[in-house]
Amino acid sequence: MIRHIKYYAWVMATMLLIGSCQKKQYEMGELTAPADVVISTAILGQDASHPDGDGSGDVTISLTGKNVLAYKIDYNATDGISLTSLPTGNITYKYTSVGTNTYRITVVAYGAGATATTVTKDIQVRSDFTPDETIVNDLVGTGSKTWRVDKSIAGHFGVGPWSTTSVTPEWWSASVNEKVGCCNCFYTASFTFTKVEANGTFTLTVASPDGAFTKTGTLAGGLPGIPASGDEGCYNYSGGTSSFSFVPSGSGIDAATPSTKTAISLGGNNTYIGYGALLKEYEILTISETAMYLRAQGTETGNAWYIKLKAD
Repeated sequence: MIRHIKYYAWVMATMLLIGSCQKKQYEMGELTAPADVVISTAILGQDASHPDGDGSGDVTISLTGKNVLAYKIDYNATDGISLTSLPTGNITYKYTSVGTNTYRITVVAYGAGATATTVTKDIQVRSDFTPDETIVNDLVGTGSKTWRVDKSIAGHFGVGPWSTTSVTPEWWSASVNEKVGCCNCFYTASFTFTKVEANGTFTLTVASPDGAFTKTGTLAGGLPGIPASGDEGCYNYSGGTSSFSFVPSGSGIDAATPSTKTAISLGGNNTYIGYGALLKEYEILTISETAMYLRAQGTETGNAWYIKLKAD
């Protein structure tokens, strides 16, 4: 009897073992790409008499679609694709290029299983802006003025989140002479801002005898001659001259936050201010005849960089 019980127990155990070794089969739900993705725009002040808006450059953008889990957007893909997250699908964005310009909004809508749908929309927006005369005079002096990063003060370089509520280098802030040992080119480079009296335009000339302080590859903001890989440091750069213009700041920080709400927008990709791994719009937080404090978005998404300069 005991022998039969042991036999049946062995059979049951074997069946359970076989059953546990069988592969379980899972069914994946249907992967449906986002559909009916629409970019809706409302240009502030747009009417029959002002088809391109009231000159503020403000545009309300709303995204809708089916089967969408997340959105990324490029507000102007005419100068290359650079996508940023737009979690809510809604934003009021300020276009700052002075005059009437056409912008191509590009949106990527993501669905289940990494499916994606891309849509674009062209809009034409007018931006009118006249900078405060004091800001212009402080920057260019009587016609031309040269500036350098001020290594003699703490906080001359720093980084924090790119945010409309945080405008301090809360992640890291440089001490006095912080980069002398590794990257002295950061301090020997000069940035000369000039007003061309003949036509009222502006130019920036960069001289960097010890190279440009930047990151490599695409993070170098398009600076010519920078290698594709390597650590942050000084890289061969022959200098350059480009146009620049004063534009209303596109950072979106509120009116109560200390800032001139004016930015320096560089033309082309062969110049930079201070650090070569930044986008081309530098918001002037404060400026005087001898000191300037800038905030710019980094080429790495989510970073805001802060630079303090002194006039020669």
